[in-house]
Amino acid sequence: MTQVEAADRARLLEVTGYDITLDVTDGHGNPGDGTFRSTTVVTFTCAEPGSDTFIETAAATVRSATLNGRELNLGGFSPEKGLALTGLEADNRLVVEADFAYSASGQGLQRSVDPVDKEIYLYSQFETADAQRVFACFDQPDLKSVFTWHATVPKHWKVVSNMPAERTEPAGPAAKTVHFATTPRMSTYIGAICAGPYHEVRDEHDGISLGAFCRASMAPYLDSGDLFLITKQGFDFFHEQFGVRYPLPKYDQLWVPDFNAGAMENFGCVTHAEAHYLFRSQVTDFEYEQRANTILHELAHMWFGDLVTMRWWNDLWLNESFAEWASHWCNSEATRFTDAWTTFLSVRKSWGYRQDQLSSTHPIYCEMPDLEAVEVNFDGITYAKGAGVIKQLVAYVGLESFVTGLRAYFQRHAWGNATFDDLLVELEVASGRELRKFAAQWLETAQVNTLRPLVEIGPDGTYTSVVVQQEAPADYPTLRTHRIGIGLYDLDGDRLVRRDLIELDVTGERTEAAALTGVRAADVLLLNDDDLSYTKLRLDERSMATVVNHIAGLESSLSRALVWNAAWDMLRDAELAARDYVTLVCAGLPRETDINLTTWTARQAASAISQYADPEWQPTGWAKLAEMARTALASAEPGSGWQLSWARSFIGAARTPAEQAVLRGWLDGTGAPEGLVVDTELRWQLLQSLSSLGAATREEIEDELAADRTASGEREAAIARALIPTAENKAAVWAELTDEAGVPNWLNRSLLSGFQSSKQVALTAPYAAKFFDVVADVWQRSDSEPAQEFVMLGYPVYQISEETIALTDTWLARDGQPASLRRLVAEGRDGVVRALKARAKDRSAG
Repeated sequence: MTQVEAADRARLLEVTGYDITLDVTDGHGNPGDGTFRSTTVVTFTCAEPGSDTFIETAAATVRSATLNGRELNLGGFSPEKGLALTGLEADNRLVVEADFAYSASGQGLQRSVDPVDKEIYLYSQFETADAQRVFACFDQPDLKSVFTWHATVPKHWKVVSNMPAERTEPAGPAAKTVHFATTPRMSTYIGAICAGPYHEVRDEHDGISLGAFCRASMAPYLDSGDLFLITKQGFDFFHEQFGVRYPLPKYDQLWVPDFNAGAMENFGCVTHAEAHYLFRSQVTDFEYEQRANTILHELAHMWFGDLVTMRWWNDLWLNESFAEWASHWCNSEATRFTDAWTTFLSVRKSWGYRQDQLSSTHPIYCEMPDLEAVEVNFDGITYAKGAGVIKQLVAYVGLESFVTGLRAYFQRHAWGNATFDDLLVELEVASGRELRKFAAQWLETAQVNTLRPLVEIGPDGTYTSVVVQQEAPADYPTLRTHRIGIGLYDLDGDRLVRRDLIELDVTGERTEAAALTGVRAADVLLLNDDDLSYTKLRLDERSMATVVNHIAGLESSLSRALVWNAAWDMLRDAELAARDYVTLVCAGLPRETDINLTTWTARQAASAISQYADPEWQPTGWAKLAEMARTALASAEPGSGWQLSWARSFIGAARTPAEQAVLRGWLDGTGAPEGLVVDTELRWQLLQSLSSLGAATREEIEDELAADRTASGEREAAIARALIPTAENKAAVWAELTDEAGVPNWLNRSLLSGFQSSKQVALTAPYAAKFFDVVADVWQRSDSEPAQEFVMLGYPVYQISEETIALTDTWLARDGQPASLRRLVAEGRDGVVRALKARAKDRSAG
């Protein structure tokens, strides 16, 4: 569907109701296989009687369709085009009975078989426009309506939807039909139906019934106490801040298998990725904070996205950016994760900075001409950059004014559709500030600025001049207004103590910090302290020399994260050699006290070696990283999250025979540090590392899977098998990935995760050319999610050479490739170009 078509249809129609009946049984009370029956009754009005339109119906077979009692001609039906509706009346009633296919791609009605007990679990995933895979609908966000669901399922199943069930009736000896209350007005993409023998735990908070669900075999790992705690803290915080109560009587959350994303904000029936957020083994606070953030992100959507919804997908950024910002705000203020803004900077904003520097960069707000364009825009700009700009907007107007504007926005547009302009109106009224220039500067332009301090210090040790130089890429020359803090830090023993914080509006190319003239020079001058603005940073020479030895002395984790991020950006921009970055990490990271910063920076250090270091120096880099992790592991508290974090880092860095022997010992039950529990997930990580090095056999993998015959075990075993470093194995994995029959989404992801490895660059080199031979065909025949994963994970990312660039350029020069596919391939090329520049810098440093 195009935006033009959607606007035309929205002008013509008002949808007054959907009544949807699903039968997911085989007629004998058993779970169905292949397809399910769906009967949709749609009532709608037409502003221009006599007009024609269409309704999306991505069915395998349409059995019958009547419009106002008249049989429709099904001769021109196709799942891509839907059903043509001609001769509309002022009031219309459409009845469509059809068979729809179950999904194995995570889009539509996903059907997953639990390998533990062979039970079947269903859940829906409708965003962006996949509701049409389950029922006939006008599948666009501004044609809101009310929905009444009915589902016939096996007798022992539970069914969960947006609203509570009203009644249940027998449907033969082995089945039942569950009838749900009618929903308030909402968009098709946040409807939901989930069914199966789910394990359920219930609670209540502030008059809202709370549910937590998972597969029966995962019930031991559903730590509902913590899940409900975060949810309750979120409700209390958002109720207080937003001034509008959550409007539904219940709030259910389901942790489901084979989910493509992190979670989905279905109104009152949120689905989460079981693989990410139900922990079968020990994890650290890094994982707990990520889970809390996701819970709060989806909860924020109940207001921003569900209660008030974008009119069309060009405001997708506003839905996601707001939820991203609000979840970190809530996490930092209402939960135990008080340093959530540090994680936002190090994990999320770094994603935004990376995305914003690709050739595919785009403004936060941009037109979405069709749904294919939307699919690839669930990216770091839409989420993380947008949230960073909202954080800047909050600093610009003040939190109190921002919250006042939000409350007015929710009250004015509840149950309807709105645009960013509608929000700006309320924020301008609340703050008294003109915001159109701010919006144009930040939302309608692309790429990221760099702020660099130009510092002059006089003989008396005071600043004679401090200028903030703002830089912009030549192709995107916008110089923006940044509200920033400048922190002045002095060394006190090993501590770096903030003496002062100067606030400054940076505009244009050069902004003088006049307030600092004559002030005693600090040991560290830190731009954008408190991380108010979305910008890359540089440190002056004096400050950089200090933090190299004293980065752990910065008392604020947010300030330390700013410095770590600045070093990372310098590395990626080929201003800092990879070997120098790794040296900084090895010197400073073992003294880091924030486990989120430690986890993320250790991962970045591994990327620095595999992507940005001179290949001749890489063995030295891996040895440094392994030694850092081994030493920190030895001194970590037994049984702590720190011990686990450092053990994971050591496993990831291990390359040499001696290091392999350590991993083998841990796996076999010998030599593990006291307190380190080598549990299920850590065993898989060990086995995958050994497999990638050619130090584990297929038989070992099968034995491990026999002891863990679960959905998680099958995923991990598939990765381990794909990592086996033989030409024959890689050929077999490639054949499975590119077979026309396709594979389920979980297997597609696992095979891609194990196919390429930084340890196997030469082995997979022949597949660089093969990727370009097949990528268009895979894209054409696959659903959008697995297609995107094939492009992003299958691109020859480790083949960092001019030859890879040439192969990419030849492919990009071909006519006829879809724009979204071209974009993703070009992004792969960007990574290789950047890596080549960084490697040249590292080589020169050697």
